[in-house]
Amino acid sequence: MKTLEIWSEIKDEANTFIKNDEDASIFLDAYLEPFETLGSTLSFKLSKDLACDENQEGFSQNYLFHELDKTFGDEEIIAGVIKDLSAVKKRDPAASGYLMTLLFSKGFLALQAHRAANKFIGSKKTFMALYLQSQSSKNYGVDIHPSASIGNGVMLDHATGIVIGETSVVEDDVSIFQGVTLGGTGKITGDRHPKVRKGVLISAGAKIIGNVEIGEGAKVAAGSVVLEDVEMNTTVAGVPAIAVGKPATDSPAKTVDHSIKD
Repeated sequence: MKTLEIWSEIKDEANTFIKNDEDASIFLDAYLEPFETLGSTLSFKLSKDLACDENQEGFSQNYLFHELDKTFGDEEIIAGVIKDLSAVKKRDPAASGYLMTLLFSKGFLALQAHRAANKFIGSKKTFMALYLQSQSSKNYGVDIHPSASIGNGVMLDHATGIVIGETSVVEDDVSIFQGVTLGGTGKITGDRHPKVRKGVLISAGAKIIGNVEIGEGAKVAAGSVVLEDVEMNTTVAGVPAIAVGKPATDSPAKTVDHSIKD
């Protein structure tokens, strides 16, 4: 879907809410009416959530909005935003459209804050990147190191308690649920975090520890502790996790079937 198409759908959803809900009208007039692009509305939302309080020293909302609006004006980054929005709509039965995800999904918002932080750290704006990580963790309950590599079409569902370490790699079309950790094994430096390949489903509370690879199309069951590589198209479960079968599809992230009786 193109940027203008999804932006038009978001505006249509907003107009429907405004017609039927006075509270929605007050809120949406502030968040959508002043802006002409998806990137600007997203930048405004993030800057409102993540700026320092007015009476504190630090990054103001206006400054953050200015920096984020430049970031989300990047065609490659906004393309990732659109794929993330589409992933939530397709995979989450609670998502009836795009608007509520854009404004209220802390998993989606944390992921977009990471996209900005990742760009900042790549541009040597390390302080800004780490600031966004800290504020995102505090406000959304999701802690993603700015240097982690995350692809497009990713869904962080519910999202509370997700931790993704510095050298983690999450490829396209992955679904990750609340309480998941992609962590290191201790004080080892260098490349020390998991590599999650395309189409993987990681269910709630799973812990994947160390520089291990979760193969394309694999499924990690809820509450599992993964300490070794997982082969592609394999379901693992348990503490420590072992292979218990194979997913019914090549991309369990998209079907979001958490069962292990495949």
